[in-house]
Amino acid sequence: MPELNRRTLLLLGSAAGLSAMLPTSLVLAPSSRAAAAAPLPGGTLDPTTIPKYTSPLLIPRVMPRGPVPSAPGSGTVDHYTVAVRQFTQQILPAGLPETTVWGYGSPSSPDTFAYPGPTIEAQVMRPVRITWVNDLVDSRGGFLPHLLPVDPTLHWANPAGGDQGRDSRPAFAQTPQAYRGPVPLVTHLHGGHTEQESDGYPEAWYLPAANDIPAGCAAAGTYHEGFRTTFEEKFQQNWAPGTAVCQYGNDQPAATLWFHDHTIGMTRLNVYAGLAGFYNLRSGAHDLPTDVLPTPAPREGDPPGVRYREVPVMIQDRSFNADGSLFYPSGRNFFDGFGGPYIPSSDISPIANPEFYGNTMVVNGRTWPELEVEPRRYRFRFLNAANARFLVLKLAADATAPRPVSPALPFWQIGADGGFLPAPARLDQLLMAPSERADVLVDFTGMTPGTLLHLVNEGPDGAYGGGTPGTDFTPADVATTGQVMRFRVVPLVDEDISTPPDQLKLPSPAKPGTATVTRTLAMYQADSAVLSGVGPRAALLGAVNADGSGGPLEWHHTITETPVRGTVEVWELRNFTEDAHPVHIHQAQFEVLGRRRLSGGDLRPPEAWETGLKDTVIAHPLEATRISLRFDKPGLFVWHCHILEHEDNEMMRPVRVTE
Repeated sequence: MPELNRRTLLLLGSAAGLSAMLPTSLVLAPSSRAAAAAPLPGGTLDPTTIPKYTSPLLIPRVMPRGPVPSAPGSGTVDHYTVAVRQFTQQILPAGLPETTVWGYGSPSSPDTFAYPGPTIEAQVMRPVRITWVNDLVDSRGGFLPHLLPVDPTLHWANPAGGDQGRDSRPAFAQTPQAYRGPVPLVTHLHGGHTEQESDGYPEAWYLPAANDIPAGCAAAGTYHEGFRTTFEEKFQQNWAPGTAVCQYGNDQPAATLWFHDHTIGMTRLNVYAGLAGFYNLRSGAHDLPTDVLPTPAPREGDPPGVRYREVPVMIQDRSFNADGSLFYPSGRNFFDGFGGPYIPSSDISPIANPEFYGNTMVVNGRTWPELEVEPRRYRFRFLNAANARFLVLKLAADATAPRPVSPALPFWQIGADGGFLPAPARLDQLLMAPSERADVLVDFTGMTPGTLLHLVNEGPDGAYGGGTPGTDFTPADVATTGQVMRFRVVPLVDEDISTPPDQLKLPSPAKPGTATVTRTLAMYQADSAVLSGVGPRAALLGAVNADGSGGPLEWHHTITETPVRGTVEVWELRNFTEDAHPVHIHQAQFEVLGRRRLSGGDLRPPEAWETGLKDTVIAHPLEATRISLRFDKPGLFVWHCHILEHEDNEMMRPVRVTE
């Protein structure tokens, strides 16, 4: 079979001993990177024809709370009921068709359903209890199939397998079509310090309580019932069919968190369909007074026209069809042109793509929006919620200037995933992997009303391997994915009393402490084991033993990460691939210790924006990334790559915290 034009694994050539531990199917040649950017292929809507900066940036509403019950053993909680529904939304500019999406909202306030979902505003040490409802049903109570093509050959939720075949990689006698049955969901609070039954474990999914679930379908995942029993015994609140109830203790520093779907083998599709929202944790010893940072933030019941000086910014890439519908590939051949044979005649899945990059930028549910700003300081809570795209963000006067551009204004990053940094970091650009958050101040003071500034993206239109835009990789297409949103300066309304960023004293949280255990873990990429020159088949994680043995593991293999509750561990993440991977670990906010080349050399310190607590870290190619973390809640959790296509196809492993 001829060699395909594909991304492949690049092993460290000078470390022959490392390559000996890899199966032959993992040892591949390096790929070439594109020489010039151009609009990416996608749906039938040409992204260059979509008008830019004609829609105002939407600020997500605040999720309305329900009654405040008394919770046994935990005092007063803020209670929410949050459902997932299907609806249409004007994502493209006015005059173009609406888009059918999924989103979170409150069933008691149907107008709150949106993509992204309304923001949950929480207080440190005040628990939040959420009844999550899978409401993907039509007006007659029948289940709604997925908006996007579901590949049933992955290790996935597999409701059609029944109780015995759920959460498995099913066998097929012939290549199957996309799954069209009821959709499983389970929500994860990303960055939350959470008990296992409330963490959104990938095999704790549940179907909607529809009236036409096919006979023999599993109604819930392997761990749903056990977690339901644990929760009901602890809090005396039942889980109705089609729901899960989770409690978040909020016993952690103030930070920008977010929630999204986490169903095994389907996360990429459910998030792409719209299932994401902000969860802002405020107050406590590690927050700042409201008069120090720009205000106001979104508040429940705000009237239209409020000028926000704290702005959540969720950035994603999407592709669209001419009828407004979301485009996502329906076959593996979209990725690399490989036309089969697929499972069962090979080990290559017929539908799932190893990665996907959209050709249109979407911010808070609108394509290329504009935000009016006064000549004053603003706080932006940036979130990269893309499936696979790394962002390199800059503020530029000219959106189409040759890359790399000279920044018109700096960013002052004051916080990361887990809370405030030790000190503000003045940055010309923001490098953000999928799922990372950056709490940032931008000072527009002194700018003349009418001035236009652009948030541009110099990250690649494909896999990110580190380095400098324009030197080590081709930046995103200037006309499309190289632009994100625009700022228009308007006259000042009132005095800015916030503190200049270089004068801020930040309440940075404490680090995990002294480690007593070191684990060596690794990232791999596998080609087909049966077809020569075909790949990648999957990205994988694995353990590396002291003697150098070990290797790639899949989801179903025996759990190898079993930290003891209360201990601090160092994890060394060795990346044997040519691409960077954003590694996310559930339950733990960790300290980044630094990086070194796999070929040797000293440990480099973390970047300035990584000096606070993190829950996601970029593991650069052919490097070892060291982090320190403490697990203090027993139970079953996961660690995984947050490139969602990788996570959905074996690049996720369980973690069992023991007593």
